[in-house]
Parts: sequence; C-alpha cells; structure tokens
Amino acid sequence: MSSIRYENDGQGVVTLVLDAPDQAVNTMNAAFRADLAASVDRLEAERENLRGVIVTSAKRTFFAGADLRALLAVRPEDAARFFDEVQAMKACLRRLERLGRPVVAAINGSALGGGLELALACHARICLEDPSIAIGFPEVTLGLMPGAGGTVKSVRLLGLQQALPLLTEGRRIAPSNALELGLVDAIAPDDERLKSLALAWIDAHPDARQPWDDPKHRIPGGTPSSPAVAAMLAIAPAVLQQKTRGNYPAPEAILAASVEGAQVDFDTAMRIESRYLTRLVVGPVAKNMIGTLFFQANEIRSAHSRPHPEATESGAPRRRFERVGIVGAGMMGAGIAWACASKGIDCVLVDVDATKAQAGKEYSGRILAERVRKGRSSTEDAERTLARIRPTDSIADLAPCELVIEAVFENRELKAKVTKAVEAVVGEAAIIASNTSTLPISGLASASSRPRRFVGTHFFSPVERMPLVEIIRGRQTSAGTAAAAWDFVVQLGKTPIVVNDSRGFYTSRVFGTYVNEGMALLGEGVPAALIENVAMQSGMPVGPLAVLDEVSLKLADDVLHQERADDEGGGSRKDPDTPADTHGHGHGHEHGHAHEHAHAHGRARGKRRRIPDTAVYVLEKMAHGYRRMGRAAGGGFYEYPADGEKFLWPGLQAFARATRDVPVEDIRDRLLYVQAIETARCVEEGIVETARDANIGSIFGWGFPAWTGGTLRFVDHVGARRFTERASRLAQAYGERFAPPALLMRHAESGEPIGAPSSCAAGGAAA
Repeated sequence: MSSIRYENDGQGVVTLVLDAPDQAVNTMNAAFRADLAASVDRLEAERENLRGVIVTSAKRTFFAGADLRALLAVRPEDAARFFDEVQAMKACLRRLERLGRPVVAAINGSALGGGLELALACHARICLEDPSIAIGFPEVTLGLMPGAGGTVKSVRLLGLQQALPLLTEGRRIAPSNALELGLVDAIAPDDERLKSLALAWIDAHPDARQPWDDPKHRIPGGTPSSPAVAAMLAIAPAVLQQKTRGNYPAPEAILAASVEGAQVDFDTAMRIESRYLTRLVVGPVAKNMIGTLFFQANEIRSAHSRPHPEATESGAPRRRFERVGIVGAGMMGAGIAWACASKGIDCVLVDVDATKAQAGKEYSGRILAERVRKGRSSTEDAERTLARIRPTDSIADLAPCELVIEAVFENRELKAKVTKAVEAVVGEAAIIASNTSTLPISGLASASSRPRRFVGTHFFSPVERMPLVEIIRGRQTSAGTAAAAWDFVVQLGKTPIVVNDSRGFYTSRVFGTYVNEGMALLGEGVPAALIENVAMQSGMPVGPLAVLDEVSLKLADDVLHQERADDEGGGSRKDPDTPADTHGHGHGHEHGHAHEHAHAHGRARGKRRRIPDTAVYVLEKMAHGYRRMGRAAGGGFYEYPADGEKFLWPGLQAFARATRDVPVEDIRDRLLYVQAIETARCVEEGIVETARDANIGSIFGWGFPAWTGGTLRFVDHVGARRFTERASRLAQAYGERFAPPALLMRHAESGEPIGAPSSCAAGGAAA
C-alpha cells in the first residue's frame, strides 16, 4: 500500500495513516481506493485480535476528497462505469463501518467533501481544535454533490432540516460548530489529546455500530412525511429556484437525493445518491465550474499569473508589505485601508480634510463592530486592527510607505497632481499604484517621474466583499513592479489577475457591453422587465438597467460624449494612445465596481467599436430628455421609494415602440454572447493573456454566471463552432458587435477549447 500506512501498536489498535506519496493532500483516487480495499481486507482478517481502528492523516489536511482531474475526464458514455466505481467505493467504506470493531476518525486537519465522508464512515469523529481546520461539504460550489454517502449519512445523523443547508450551500464550519451540530463527537486541544481521546472512545465502545444500522434509529426531526419537515419541503424547491434560477443542477440534485433517500432503506438511498452524482459528473456545468473555480483559480493562487521580474530588479523575490499609503478616504480608499489593516498591514490614510480621513477610518470601525457583534472577532483584536489605520491630512506622512495607492476621483488631472505630490515625499524604491477602473495607466504614468514603478490596481466595490483585484501594466511598468503588486494583492487575501493597458482594461470594458446591450434592447422596444428578468434568469446577479442606475446615467453620458470628442480629435491627449479625460465633470463621483462601464467598448488597435445606436438613444433620452440620472439622483430606470422596494419607472413605456419582436432566446444570448465576444477581442488584442485571467476575472469581477465557467469557458460550453455560427446570426440580425473575431473562428475550425485550464498541475482535489 502506498497511500495508507497500516500501523499496529501491538495492543490491538491499528492506525490507518493517510499519506499519499508525492501529493500535498490525500485524494480519493484510484490508488487510494485500492489501498483502502487492501486495508479493509487486512482489518477483517485480523479482526479477532483487534480492539479498534484509528483513521488519521500525515498531511496538513485530513483528506481532501475526490480526484477532480479524474472527474473532468468522465464523459457521458462513461456513466455506467463511473456509477459502478462509486458504488464499489461505498461498498468498501460500508465494510469498514461493519467491521465489528470501533473505528474512530482522528481528524487532524480539514475534512471537506470526501474527507468528511470518510470520517462519517467511522463510528466516531474526534477533531483537533484548530481555527485553520474546516469541516463541511463544499462540493456544490463546484457543481457537484457528496457521492460517498455524504447526503445519506448527514440526513440520518442530523435530520433534513439541519443537513440540507450544510449540503446545498457548501458551508465550511469550524470544529466547535461541527461539535455543536453533531458532525463530530469531541474536540481535542492538541495531537496528544486527540490520540488519547480516540483510544478512550475505542475502549468505551467495543460494540460500536453506526446509528443507521440500529433498527430503532429514526431520522432526527422526522421523515419527509412528518408535518414540520413536510412544511419545509413544500417551499424548499421554490427557495432553491429563486437562488439558482435553474442554472445550477447540483443543489437540485442534493435536495432530491436527500429527500428521496430519507424515504427508503439505507442501501437504496446510497444508490440514489450515486445516480444523482453520476448525472452531475457527466454534465457540462460541473466541468465548467471545476475547470475554472478549482483548476484555473489554483493556477492563479500558485503564482502561474505572477509576472516574471528581471533578475536585476529588486522586486524579483516575493514581497511582503509592512506599510502602505492610501490617498483618498472615500468609500474605495476606506475599503482598501480596511483590506490592509485586516491583514496586519499598517496603513496611512490621507485625505485633504482630516475629518474625511477620520471618517474613512470609521468605515473600518463599523465593519469591526459588526464582526465583534457576530462573534467573529474579539474586542481586543478589533482594536488592534483599527489601530493599524492612521488617518491624516498631510501627504508628508506617506514618507515611510513602501506602496502608495491613489484612490481619488476618476479625474486625470487630479490623479496627476496626487502622483506628483506623493513622489515628492516617498522613497525612490516606493511603488505608486492608481486605483482606477478605466483610465489608461500609460497615460496616468506620464505624470510620474518613475513610470517603471507605476502600476494600476483596480479594486472592486465594496472592497471588503469583492475578491478580485485587476492589476494593469502600463507600457513602462516594470515586471518587478507588476509582480510586487501581485504579491500585495495576494497578501490581502484577494485574487489578482494581470492585464495589459487599454481604456477600460478588461473587466470594465467587457462588463460595459452587458449594460450597453441592456439599453440597446430597451431602445428596440423590449420591455424593461423582460430584459432585467432574462438577464437574471441567465445567471447575471443584477439586470443591466439596475446596474446603470447604480453607476449613474450622468457618468455614462459623460463617458459617451467625451469618447465622441476623442474620435473627432477634440480630446486633449497627452499621448496618442490615451483618450482625453472623460471623468470628474464636477459630479464628485469616485469609481467603484461598476463605474464607467457604459463606455464604447474600448479602443481596438485604432478601430472604435461603437455603442449600439439604440443604446445611445436610450441613454441620451434618459439623461437629457427625462433628466433621470440614476439612483443617487433620485431615480433612473427605477423608482426608489423611501418606504418600499424599488420598481421600474413607468415612464419607460415611452420606449415601447412598435418594432419587431425580439425572442427571449435572443435576449438571453445577446446579453451573454456580447460579453464572451468582447473577451475574445481582449485576448486577440493582448489585453488579457490567459484563459484563467479571463474566466476568473469575469466571475469574481462582475458576476458573469459561474455555471458557465467564465466568459471564455462559455464559448467551450456552447461549442466553438456552434458559438460562432450563433454569433454570426446575431451579427446579421442585430449588428457588427456580435461578429465573431478571428480568434473564435480559428477555434471553431480547429475544435480546440479556448477557455479550458491550461494545465491541471496546479490542483489536487477538493470534493
């Protein structure tokens, strides 16, 4: 056996030590399955001489779960074989359960997915009390479900009402919470106590058996026919549909398997679970989500996307920052200060007014107070975190900072002024970063005396919740500077993607096509409610018109008119590739997650792709005709009553002109396809260099539907040939913006995937 060490203490206790060779984690791969079967064979042969069995791990984690590489390779024609393999694995675990001797899981690391299922095959679970340890079933977050008995056993152990949230939401809980819930039987303060508790449990339960093997056992809370459970199940499908909108089959499969399994005997329930798992594994959604949210995300975490500095650059080694400066204490600056302080980084928060700087610090104070109230932080820890933020109105206080992030309004002249002021006080080695959502970094760097150490960092709002940061390399940004920015983002616990310079970069540019398409549809006479609902039914978190209200229609209108001036040569440019300022026209609006998104699709090597004429019509009618500027101005596409929910402005009926009907499937495809096509253009133009940055950026940045695996993976989901054929039909019907670029045409001809992981070497398993 290579992945399990069989250790007999000579006193009747065998310890199975999980220790897969040449792997960072233990996974339920073919080698493990063979070794487990051999271990169980030996345990059964030596049963008469055994007091009990302890299952533990030699890794930092207890057990990671299924081999995701193998799952990606399972095709529809492999379904029967896969089902049989799952059933064989369950049969082996069942033999362990029915060994006739007590079996205890000594959980000394995280037990997630298959790891928790392995622990549930033991008669008792004793867990190390360590804040880094997580317990749970995260399979649903990758489009999967527990398949080694997790749904069946958790329902029989906890009851449907307790088990379903754990299963369908992918919750990860601490050992103390697992003890309270009943997933583990005891927690131990250290490894020595963990072992002694396991041995004590073995001696106290010589005739141990599983609860579900007791004829008198009843499911806690009752079966699906029990009144309380039946009442819950009556609304459960509707609640689930509201969350998934029918795009995610895994939560539905978990609900079905759990409920159906609770009404039949144990062995039948296990077969039901295997059938639902098989259906998910051979389907496309799980493959999309595993490919992007596990493998491509792991490629980023494993530094595959980190720029490679020149050997002579001081930034070549991985860096950790001790002191960071932030200029601008509005919502973005305050959020960045929180991100730094919460990770132990001292930061200087500068604003022109000391009162505003203090208000920026108080933003973190409110977050910390809420964490203390919910028991997620102690008062002492909260005070230490808040003390790391130093508010000031003096730019000179930035002198000792290694990195300074400018987070002022999207105004080129103001940003240039700040850059010069900062460079006058910080050391020569300090890095200057501009937090911007659209302004080209090369143009902003023209104000810098050290453009090689100038970089773009596009945080998303609210910073405390949004996981992505887009790092933008200007034409003169050194690789060492970009790498240091990457290190800083990772230090914050966020996910970095690295893109090259252009107006709107990647995220703002592509997301802009979504909101523009929403306006275009409205201008063609499609009812606003239909646009918003189809968008959300397809998996977008918010409808395009609602997003524009949050952004501000005035801002979108300013961008449009400045870009027109740029196209006509009227912009005051400082270099030929940098459009003139399109921001900061007295509206005092600092950028956030979706700001500046209604721009005209960016610059494509000198060729401008225009916003659709129907979108221009809607934008100008709303901004200039009706003076409906968005939520902050009192109302835009929606009304915002003080005492109720927002609702679509009745005046939008003015756009319901007698034009051709647009089929629902065209609405859905236009909203999704336009984003995927623009992403392909960004790749073609060299703005985005890898599929992983494109896919992760789209899901984590603006909420492109995760079931697709991201904007490029969506092309593979449809099939490159089918995608380009459909895009060409949309182009003929609705405009040139849907014409598939040459990159997509090449993939359609070759059949090669465009959005798949470039390598699976970065990952292991998580299910």
